[in-house]
Amino acid sequence: MPDSHTKAKDQRLPFAAHARRPPTVAGKGAAPPEVECGLDAEPPEFLQTSPLVALDRYSTKSLDRAANAHLARFTLGVSPYGLSSTFFTWWAHLLGSPGKQVQLMEKATRKAMRLAIYAAAWTRNPDTPPCIAPLPHDHRFDHEAWQSWPSNLIYQNFLLTQQWWYNAACDIDGVTARDEQVVSFVSRQMLDIVSPSNFIATNPEVAQTTLHEGGANLVRGMQNFLEDWERAISGKRPVGTQDYLPGRDVAISPGKVVFRHHLLELIQYGPTTKTVKPEPILMVPAWIMKYYILDLSPANSLVKYLVGKGFTVFMISWRNPTAADRNIGMDDYVAALTAAMAAVCAIKPDHKIHGMGYCLGGTLITAKAAQMARDGDDRLASLTLLATQTDFEEPGELQLFVSESEVAFLENMMWDQGYLDTKQMAGAFQLLRSADLIWSRYVHDYLMGKRKPMFDLMAWNADATRMPYKMHSEYLRKFYLGNELAEGKFRLGGKPVAIHDIAVPIFCVSTTSDHVAPWQSVFKLHLLADTAVTFVLTNGGHNAGIVSPPGYADRAFHIRTTQKHEHGMSPDAWQAAAKQHVGSWWPALVAWLDARSGKAIAPPPLGGNSPPYLPIDDAPGSYVFQH
Repeated sequence: MPDSHTKAKDQRLPFAAHARRPPTVAGKGAAPPEVECGLDAEPPEFLQTSPLVALDRYSTKSLDRAANAHLARFTLGVSPYGLSSTFFTWWAHLLGSPGKQVQLMEKATRKAMRLAIYAAAWTRNPDTPPCIAPLPHDHRFDHEAWQSWPSNLIYQNFLLTQQWWYNAACDIDGVTARDEQVVSFVSRQMLDIVSPSNFIATNPEVAQTTLHEGGANLVRGMQNFLEDWERAISGKRPVGTQDYLPGRDVAISPGKVVFRHHLLELIQYGPTTKTVKPEPILMVPAWIMKYYILDLSPANSLVKYLVGKGFTVFMISWRNPTAADRNIGMDDYVAALTAAMAAVCAIKPDHKIHGMGYCLGGTLITAKAAQMARDGDDRLASLTLLATQTDFEEPGELQLFVSESEVAFLENMMWDQGYLDTKQMAGAFQLLRSADLIWSRYVHDYLMGKRKPMFDLMAWNADATRMPYKMHSEYLRKFYLGNELAEGKFRLGGKPVAIHDIAVPIFCVSTTSDHVAPWQSVFKLHLLADTAVTFVLTNGGHNAGIVSPPGYADRAFHIRTTQKHEHGMSPDAWQAAAKQHVGSWWPALVAWLDARSGKAIAPPPLGGNSPPYLPIDDAPGSYVFQH
């Protein structure tokens, strides 16, 4: 019999631990070992000695995981269970809202009348303006042929229907804002499938082209479709990406790999100026994609631009994990970043670092900076964040894919293969902008029979990396579901870290059309940081807004430094107070870094004088070629 101390200790064990310890029955001896049930909850008292604790006798948990993992391959990783639950909640509350039903019937009647009035007015005057305009980002009906009968009535009816479904999804008592967004999003996806722009008979531009070319466009479109299909099933990258190979066409800034870790290679770029600032820049890109978005073609390489302005730049190139890396977690990525920082400090001793993170890499270096501030580590001179979220309470439409049901579904899929595949990630991001990324391409490539020319940013976007099972699960649960970093609950080194401990100045860049990290969400950094924050809001999307070199047309940005006592300012109030500039924000970043850097010195050598920081390989290294 166990003593009282052991018994008390056993009673504190989680449910899974009880399942691992086979129950015993008086007079029968030990029961045969059972498979872990995997439930993290204390069982009721009467179950602690009951055979019912052995819930996975027939590997039912493994069966569930396997079934969901295979299902996820057909749903692009989107949980059908969570969607079903959300739609049932919406439908049930709609049934219990007769006032809302009357309102929707009234709206349907009014929209039908608007369409009828427009049709009558158009017969008398073809210049009559449409009764509803597409959303600013919707360019499916831009062609002039859509303004002729009957195409004008067809697309106007579609837009009115789309608007009605938005009204039906929203403003229902008892339905959460997230559930309303999910219903609105999914209904929009379903409507996009049947958009009149997707069919030959109802798309006047496609119909005219088909008649003019005698169907040759459809033949070319079929050839394009078969070529894309063959590449997809064989694992090849899209057509045209072969013209943008790292080390030859992109990622060609000269440098050396000066440190190699299981998770990263550290690249030090060669100087192009006679003197450099003493403080090096350490760039931490997201490991969801290859690093060279920050070093694309010479004309739009942020690395080349900063090196040309007299900065010593180090870049992290992340490893593309495989199934063997399934148990690598967030702590491992933080440890890899810590090792990279140690390498930079060894190569450039006695100088602080300008930390710079992009997207998920920005979240990582923010957590690391908070840990350093907590522990009295003063190696950072400043912190620059590019399209980075630190508060995940309102992450935009991406939150539609982050719920308990969705995360559990993804975990089952990743458990089966050891990682989140690149195609599964791409599917979710494409759904966020399906009209642009899926259906416009379908019309252009397969119905019109044309190919959009490949360019460097598009080729980079097709060069994705995998996400380890453990890390991605922790990332979704701790950051998105738990919002632990913003709430001071995220633990590094066994203790929580808090962003308000960061004392170094912060330069934060966000973009107006970012569907991954909406700028209002990124702006919440002001509520978390207890230091001066220079915030930049530039036009463009999550990627194109960051890759914004001087000389590009139609570039503009707002910039303003918010002091600690002003951090209660709302996003709209900040935008009204911020000064607007025409052009690229890159020169503003250089000016900000210059003001926080010391007097220029002679360029340092590439790498250290002894292992493990001796130059290993030429940039871009070897990890960037892993597929």
